[in-house]
Amino acid sequence: MHALVTGGAGFIGSHLCDRLLEKGYRVTAIDNLHLGRMRNIDHLLQRSDFRFHELDMLDREGMDQLIAADRPDAVFHLAANSDIAAGNANAELDLQLNQLTTTTLLAIMRKHGIDRLFFASTSAVFGEAEGNIHENHGPLRPISFYGASKLAAEAYLSVYALSFGIKTLVLRFPNVIGERSTHGAIYDFINRLKADPTRLRVLGNGMQTKPYLYVGDLVDAIILAWDKAPGAYEVFHASGIGETSVRDIAGIVVSKVAAGAAIEYGSEDRGWLGDVPRFSYDISRLVALGWSPKRKSTEAVELAVDRILANGF
Repeated sequence: MHALVTGGAGFIGSHLCDRLLEKGYRVTAIDNLHLGRMRNIDHLLQRSDFRFHELDMLDREGMDQLIAADRPDAVFHLAANSDIAAGNANAELDLQLNQLTTTTLLAIMRKHGIDRLFFASTSAVFGEAEGNIHENHGPLRPISFYGASKLAAEAYLSVYALSFGIKTLVLRFPNVIGERSTHGAIYDFINRLKADPTRLRVLGNGMQTKPYLYVGDLVDAIILAWDKAPGAYEVFHASGIGETSVRDIAGIVVSKVAAGAAIEYGSEDRGWLGDVPRFSYDISRLVALGWSPKRKSTEAVELAVDRILANGF
């Protein structure tokens, strides 16, 4: 099978490219390098079964030409702005990079008869929902432009799947961590300690508590759901098991990077506008397919810190 991976030089996208190639796929990756990095895919560039194109998905003509020439069997759509704080600073960013990239892709897929799609969505579509959040939990009230743009994209995906026959798998996930990341608490804490190993400044009071998922476990979930999800439009949740607080993460990073550094917390209950301080995911539908993360949340954090320190971001 020939797969097109959008955002293929990004954090999660590059790991997915690795896994698809291991499974025998031929892979074409595209990325505008907004958050993607060439170093994430340097090890793939000499392979005959991998091709990379630096391409902006909003370049409709360029996208049309690429898909007409390459004729992929399926698309794994991971291209997005995933930095919530950056999206709040520029209200057009998520509209452009999350919603409009998706609608552009869908129109071109329909034109060329490509009928299988994976879409990377997010827990941010729910906003500050309470309880153990299942796939049909409501109401959906995002509190960030990131969550709003992903929710709007999901609505378009539903129409294209149910009206135009593009079989679609949506996987919503939170707080994915590991090497090749470009932002997030672990990324920020390591960089701050490298700049000043005597102290670590933490945004918010550190009581924000969430499930964290190692990127390799997420890729396992994507592949399993892709192979087994039966319907025309399927939505699944993936997350780590258990919860880890920002205070826990700060302690782990300090112990591995700059033991003895003072940790300074803020007073707010969240790190930035649009941050959701706490949530829990119901992952029972994905577990019923046969998936479970290999590592619990805090184990995933410890592994991610070790891998980043060993391999870089």
